[in-house]
This record gives sequence, structure tokens and C-alpha cells, in this order.
Amino acid sequence: MTSHVAIQPKILYYGTPVVLLTTENEDGTTNISPISSSWALGYHVILGLGYGSQGLENLRRTKECVINLPEASMWRQVEALAPLTGRNPVPAYKQELGFRHEADKFQAADLFALESELVRPKRVGNCPLQLEAVVKNIRIPDYADFFAIVETEVKRVHADRRIVLGTNHIDPAAWNPLIYNFRHYFGLGDELGKTYRSET
Repeated sequence: MTSHVAIQPKILYYGTPVVLLTTENEDGTTNISPISSSWALGYHVILGLGYGSQGLENLRRTKECVINLPEASMWRQVEALAPLTGRNPVPAYKQELGFRHEADKFQAADLFALESELVRPKRVGNCPLQLEAVVKNIRIPDYADFFAIVETEVKRVHADRRIVLGTNHIDPAAWNPLIYNFRHYFGLGDELGKTYRSET
């Protein structure tokens, strides 16, 4: 006997980390794109971006980015970015969704910028984890033309000392990423256990 029912939710963001993706605009300024579709394979991070977004246009041109990972306490700053776009003029489909153009997203969300070391886009200094990366491949799937799959390779990891354990480990008890869960923001709960491969 099952208690499950068949449903059709509008979206399938079933609890994924929020990313503040920084890319370089044509004028040399940095754009910030809040995204909720990413996953890592070793030092390769796969990103899902909306087709026609400023972030995607920048990635196509420059092949560089920073994958900034906010902590749970930053949810209001992330939400301040949600209705903003770097596209000017704002595309019609984004106008219908209530987006507005914002050239300086750092100021709009009360964030500060740090220079990167290996790529040109700036880092979001408020984020405890910042991954400088280069684009390896961009695919527009033939089964859906409204998003792109961006494959990146991380070249440098910057971590706030508060979340570093030893010299090369992230302390999972100190790191509390912001999670996007069916369009609601969450942090992590109490630790339940660890995998046998854990080194901490």
C-alpha cells in the first residue's frame, strides 16, 4: 500500500544550493546571476542558465566566471537580486515576469566585490565559498530551448577561514549553504551522519 500520488509541480527545484554566478559584461563590469541549478563532478561544475540571460551571453563571449556560494543568512540579499536583470533593454518575456534592469547588482543587493586571481569577473566577497572557473562547453539541448547547460572547470577555490578545517577541507559543521527548495529558502539542519569516504 502506497501513500504516494501523481502530481505535476510547476518546477522541480527539490532542494539545490543557490549560486551567485558572476560574469563579465562587455563594458568590463561584473554581472551577478542568481541560479539554482548546479552540481559538481570533482572540479567540474555543471550550471543551468536561462537561454537569453545576460550571464549566458557573457559566458559565451568570455568563457570565464566565478561560482559564488552564499550561506543561508544571505537569503535576503539573494532575493534582492531575483527580479533584476543585466539585459538592457529588458527582454519582453522578462518584462512579463516583472524583471527590471539593474547595472550595479552589487550595490542593489548590498554585496561587495573582490578581485579574482585567475579570471576577470569579480568575486562576491560576502559569499564564504568562491570558485573561479572557466567554461569548457555550452550546450542548448534539442529537447528544451529555454535553458543552456554550461560545463565549467574550477581553477581556484577561495574559502572563508571560518569554514576551513585544517588546510584543504571545508568544515561541514561550519558551512551552511543557502538551499533553494521549491522556491523557498532554507539552510541545513543538524548533521545526521557522514559517508565512509569523509576525511573529516
